[in-house]
Order: sequence, then C-alpha cells, then structure tokens
Amino acid sequence: MTIRLYDTSARQIRDFQPLTPGCVSIYLCGATVQAAPHIGHIRSGLNFDIMRRWFDYRGYDVTFIRNVTDIDDKIIWKSADQGRPWWSIGYENERAFNDGYDALGCLPPTYEPRATGHVTEMVEMMRGLIERGHAYEADGSVYFDVRSWPRYLELSRQDLDKMQQPAEEGITGKRDPRDFAMWKAVKPGEPAWDTPFGPGRPGWHLECSAMAHKYLGSAFDIHGGGIDLIFPHHENEIAQAKAFGDDFATYWVHNAWVTMSGEKMSKSLGNSVLVSEMVKRWRPIVLRYYLGTPHYRSMIEYSEEALREAEAAFSRIEGFAQRVVELAGGVVEPTAEVPPAFADAMDDDLGVPQALAIVHTTVRQGNSALAADDKEAAVARLAEVRAMLGVLGLDPFDPHWAAAGSEGPGDELHGVVDTLVRLVLDQREAARGRKDWATADAIRDQLAQAGLAIEDGPSGPRWTLGSR
Repeated sequence: MTIRLYDTSARQIRDFQPLTPGCVSIYLCGATVQAAPHIGHIRSGLNFDIMRRWFDYRGYDVTFIRNVTDIDDKIIWKSADQGRPWWSIGYENERAFNDGYDALGCLPPTYEPRATGHVTEMVEMMRGLIERGHAYEADGSVYFDVRSWPRYLELSRQDLDKMQQPAEEGITGKRDPRDFAMWKAVKPGEPAWDTPFGPGRPGWHLECSAMAHKYLGSAFDIHGGGIDLIFPHHENEIAQAKAFGDDFATYWVHNAWVTMSGEKMSKSLGNSVLVSEMVKRWRPIVLRYYLGTPHYRSMIEYSEEALREAEAAFSRIEGFAQRVVELAGGVVEPTAEVPPAFADAMDDDLGVPQALAIVHTTVRQGNSALAADDKEAAVARLAEVRAMLGVLGLDPFDPHWAAAGSEGPGDELHGVVDTLVRLVLDQREAARGRKDWATADAIRDQLAQAGLAIEDGPSGPRWTLGSR
C-alpha cells in the first residue's frame, strides 16, 4: 500500500514517504478571518479533512495544523469602517469559520494557532534571517531580500526579473521593490506589538513560516492550501523558512476553487455564497457531498442544478441504507476494511470521484439484493457502503450527523412534503387495490415528473428524491 499525491513543487504525482514512519504531519493555511466564510473557503478545509481521514484509515498517526490569520490589512480596514475593535471582527469570523467546518463534518485540527499568539516566534525568525543576510530592517519594517535567496520562486517557477512590484506593498525603505514585508511598522490607529525593530504587526507570509516551525519543527510532510496561495504566500513561506535553515515541507498539495460563472468565488467580486446561508437551504451532509466528492484539484462550478443532482445522488444512498436497516431490524455496522477498488482510488491522489463510483456500484448491488430478498447480501453491501462513506465523512449513521440532525434545517419542510406525498401514494394504493392500473401508473409518472422516485417494497411504497 502506497499513498500517492500530486506535489505542486514537482508538478507530478509522487509516492508519499513520511519523514517519520507511521506518522504524517500536515500544515494547512486556514482562514483569514476578515469576513464570514463562503463555500469556496470551506472547500479547502473539507478537502484536507478527507485527506486526513484517509491517512488515519491507512493507520498513520496524523498531526494536523490549521492556522487562523487574525490580523490582516482587510481586518484593520473593516475595523476602521465599522468602528469596532479589530479583534472583535476577527473573533466573530473565526467562530463563523469553525461553525462552518463543524456543520460540514470536518474533524477539528490537532492545533489551531492564531497568528497574533506567535509574535515571539516571528521575532526569532526575523532575527535569524537578518543575521544570515536574508532580511533587513528599514524604518521599523522588516523585509525579506528576495535576491539573497537564489531558489526564490522555485514553487511557482516564475522569473524574478519579469515580476512586478506587489500592488499591496509600498516601496518605502525597500532595497528592491520585489522584496516582501515580514514585519510592518505601525501606522496611526493600527494595532501594534513591540519588537526589537519597533512597534508594528506581522506580515502575512511570516505568520505561517513561524507557526509551522513551532508546531511541526524544521521539517514536516505536507503543506496545503488553495491554488491561489501558491504565489505569493507559499512562495514567500518557503523562502523565509529555508533561508532560516528549515527543510520545511516535503510535499505541496493545493486544492482548486469553487467558481461562479467561471470566476473564483470571492467577496470582492460579489459572487460568494455564504456557508451560513447554504446550510439553511440544504442539508449540511448534502453540501459536504457536493463540495467533497469532486477531485480536490478540479474546479467546482457552483449552480443550483448541481446541488440538486448531489442531493438526489446522496438520497439514493440514504434510501438504500434505510431500507436495509428496516430489513435488518437495526443499524448495520461498517466493515473493518473498505473494498480494494475504493482503497486503490483513494491511494491514487485521493481519487474521490473514482472511489465514489465504487460506493454507487455497491449501492446498486445492494438494491439488487433487496429486490431478490437476499437479506445477507444486502446487509453485507451496506456494511461496505458505511465503511466507504465513513472515510469520506458522509456516513449518515455517524454520531456527528445524528447529533446535528441529518435532515438539517429542511427537516420541517421534508415532513410537510412527506405528508403530502403520502396522501398521493394512498390514492395510488387505492387505485392498485381496485386494479385501476392506469390511474396508479399515472400517479407514479406525475410524481416522477415532480422529481420523486417511488419504490414499492414489502412495507409499502417509499419515496425519495430522484433526478428531474
């Protein structure tokens, strides 16, 4: 068994070889808490939650770090605009992110450090880089000298001489306009921390280099984040950490965006879909299915139709599971191991779409067993389905979904629809009882046109969401 991952730095899929046998260390760039999360933000946490679950299934001891950037230009700007303390905005949105992660069934990280709690570690790193000639202080700010590090841009593979000055950074005090700020001197009205270089606040890139070093040491296995972080954030992290003397990350894994009309989902573009609103309209487990089942390196184009298709697909899995549980007279425990084809797909760069195909194939086999009144086979298939869904965080019998209420905010609406559909099904049963097959078939066809699939079983008809 060998897990293989696409390494951005190598531009190819590589066999995963941990630095410490049996252990895996992961650092994920987490939230910048300047606003509440949209589904594009949460996708990253969800993708790496699946990675973490798969390593755990494969027997690794996983250390998973997901940081919080709680000081940032945008947070400061919002603080001034709203007349609120910067920390109040940050904490409110940090809570919103954690609520979103929890709603979608993401396991909590091993540690979740905040940037502002690690200024001491940042000062230590800046001192070391200045001593080694890779950074310099100017007017109370500290900059990284990009030309001092010949391997700068090794991740994004850009040409330094063709780079433009970053728009968000001024050139005051810089030796080269492409040097980036590690520490920003205080400006009137801004929060500040005292350091040997003067009062100021951290630069975004320094935060992650310092926190990764503190929690995972000078070398760790996997660094993750969205593809938009490759440059400048991850590029600058690498330069700082390696110039400081760390080996840093062995593998770089990046997830793709959620897009809308071909554009990256972003609050600044006005095309974001907040998680807090989505979980009012869709069951969280369905939203996890929608965001988690495409391959992590594939773009997801947001649409209501795609969400409806995800809901129908997951409902078919749930419908099978419910029928087997009724037949078995209780919950069926998952198997200890997933089917080999599922494992092969997950080992191959977390091939969730291929793995999900095995889930649906197993569901179809289970439905065939139900139709043939083969209880033993149906129970065996559900045990396999539960094992696979558990790896993906989608097992409807998992205590998380039971505690949250797997029906979610739509439970009341589901009950109303169920009552109405039952009235129609009673009419259909009455027609069947008097052998009025034309009327019975017409009712079934009308329900199908409304997007409902009707299945007749020993305990009577059952409806599920179908595809329209």
